[in-house]
Amino acid sequence: MSVDKIAPQPWMTKPETGAVIAALEGGGYTARFVGGCVRDTLLSRSIGDIDIATDALPDAVLKCIEDAGLRAIPTGLAHGTITAVAGGTSYEITTLRHDVETDGRRAKVQFTDDWEGDAARRDLTINAMSMAPDGTLYDPFDGRADLAAGRIRFVGNAHDRIVEDVLRLLRYFRFYAHYGAPPSDTTALGACRALASRLPSLSGERVRVEVLKLLAAPNPLPTLVLMQETNVLQAFLPEAVALSDLERLVTIEADHALAVDAIRRLTILLDSDIKALAQVADRLRLSNAERGYLLMIATETVSPALGAAALRRIIYRLGAGSFRELVLLGWAREGTNSGWPTLLNLADNWTPKTFPVNGVDVLERGVASGPAVGDLLQSVEAWWIDGEFAASHDECLARLDQKIAKRG
Repeated sequence: MSVDKIAPQPWMTKPETGAVIAALEGGGYTARFVGGCVRDTLLSRSIGDIDIATDALPDAVLKCIEDAGLRAIPTGLAHGTITAVAGGTSYEITTLRHDVETDGRRAKVQFTDDWEGDAARRDLTINAMSMAPDGTLYDPFDGRADLAAGRIRFVGNAHDRIVEDVLRLLRYFRFYAHYGAPPSDTTALGACRALASRLPSLSGERVRVEVLKLLAAPNPLPTLVLMQETNVLQAFLPEAVALSDLERLVTIEADHALAVDAIRRLTILLDSDIKALAQVADRLRLSNAERGYLLMIATETVSPALGAAALRRIIYRLGAGSFRELVLLGWAREGTNSGWPTLLNLADNWTPKTFPVNGVDVLERGVASGPAVGDLLQSVEAWWIDGEFAASHDECLARLDQKIAKRG
């Protein structure tokens, strides 16, 4: 096994991290950092979640954390995962494991104290590294060299790793999007191509996680092209047909320093037919908010060709956030800059408006409760919008009185 050492980083030495490590080591156990915090430290990237592996059994982890006065949450006790909370920071702690049975969807595991055995069950070489609190790096499969080269490889035989858990096929592409560089590993791609037909066996929830993480990469397009070339994309997301639209969206996001949004990127990829979008939402088990976004995009449009009054009505009705999303997607699909930056500026500078009258105002004027109340409000509101929201409360009431008088 390759062993190296790096200088301890600020995230490793901060008091919260130290408290969690001390709790485990105080119980006589070993703890090492694993996953993204190790990868990103080696690449000098910012650190997100801090994950820890340990030779302590789950019940022992719970006891160590609670005895140290920290909060312990049994987030995945059956699979050996505990979440420790120290100073508002969460640390996912997982007991070392090895697989005793796999069916392509889930593995049946057994806890162990064998660090190399735990590393051998990992999917990719860059995920098989672990780092001690003093900065000692344990690298049994040359993951550090692969990471530096942008080389994404499976641990051992690629075909076998995917057969054990088909989700690893999508994880390969997700990690390639975030850490890979051409040329891609031909052995890995061959295994992915050969086993792509097994992807529909995965649960929608597991696929959703991988797809959205992949799309959150700075530029997921090269990876999606690889997935298309290996028939992986077609196997689980045949509706993803608009790669050129995504390419333009990524450029727009970068040019305007916009935050990456994975659901926005998923939407631009898809056939915009409302039935197809609903099927994708069901298949990927999207949240209600994510599903609502997809369907909003399918039923609403904005365009620089619309007049100012029409645009005001849309942004007032939908709000600046949804209006901005429609602008970005419409802009990427059209592929020109003509007029679109002006619409984006409108969204960025929009101040929400509140219609100054309501149903009580109508009822106080003697109008009977019923559809007439809504009709009158709608008519006055349309007049108020067309007047660029300038009419005051009193002016809107005067307009309401006029409308009531005309009804006789």
